[in-house]
Amino acid sequence: MKRIYSGISVTIFGIALIIASFIWEYFILIYGIPIFIIGIVILLNRREDKIEELKYKKGGKKIKK
Repeated sequence: MKRIYSGISVTIFGIALIIASFIWEYFILIYGIPIFIIGIVILLNRREDKIEELKYKKGGKKIKK
């Protein structure tokens, strides 16, 4: 679930930067396009969720933050 929230927020931020680059300065595209692509990659990366499910099923230690 965290993957979805972070992916959507990063994608929206990337889109906002792309739109802002057309309004103000085109150099913002240097930041907007890569951030947008990273957001899409985060959304499409389902392998990480499967790894976490297996880790918790096997009784792995939870990482304290």
